[in-house]
Amino acid sequence: MAIELFNQDGHVCLMFAHLSDEGGDAVQANQFLVIHGDTGAIIDPGGNMAYNELLLTIGRFFPPSKLSKILASHADPDIIASLDRWMTSTQATLYISRLWERFAPHFCKPGKTQGRIIGIPDPGMRIPLGNTELVALPAHFMHSEGNFQFWDPVSRILFSGDLGVSMGTSLDASSPVTSLAAHIPKMAAFHRRYMVSNKVLRLWANMARSLPIQMIVPQHGAPMAGAAVQEFIEWIGTIDCGVDHLTQANYAVPA
Repeated sequence: MAIELFNQDGHVCLMFAHLSDEGGDAVQANQFLVIHGDTGAIIDPGGNMAYNELLLTIGRFFPPSKLSKILASHADPDIIASLDRWMTSTQATLYISRLWERFAPHFCKPGKTQGRIIGIPDPGMRIPLGNTELVALPAHFMHSEGNFQFWDPVSRILFSGDLGVSMGTSLDASSPVTSLAAHIPKMAAFHRRYMVSNKVLRLWANMARSLPIQMIVPQHGAPMAGAAVQEFIEWIGTIDCGVDHLTQANYAVPA
């Protein structure tokens, strides 16, 4: 089932939230499609277990053959393990961090990605989509060392990858959170483990405050909208995480 996040003047943003669930063998993950006129981009298309249903569902809204971009926030298997199949079924170009552009071909048969990967430089870039663009925003070390989020200036949606993830929300991942307080217990443990340090979160929050964000949509769990957007930006800059918690006890030879 596709969840419509935005639909106006030929610009459509769709979310697919239930192709894998937390109760199964794999973690719940969201996939996204941005359509603009007669072209489209898929964001974090996921692994092989999501591919068949995602391809069929996309076909109800947009011919998959017209996909021109595959955008990958980083190179984890829940992001692009299905890359070989997308390289076969479409003519799309993969955009991924320069750190991962020579690792991504390992998901594919030899030669399948030749001339079809564009490495995103560390400062990010603007990616054309028809007569508009998607903006790759630096999100390094949240949690991957080469990591990007994708900002859509038309819908004002930030596709935030692993930042903003909530766990235990598989059944209601399609329902936007509009007030953050009750949602924090579903987010805190994940961010304290998977984000590298408070420093990078504070730097990200400074960047995010400069954007007119209407919705933050992570790769796992529920989107955030309304008041929850600014509440999240303020909250995330306050938490200790990753290396902030480490001591020598974490680096000891097992008994």
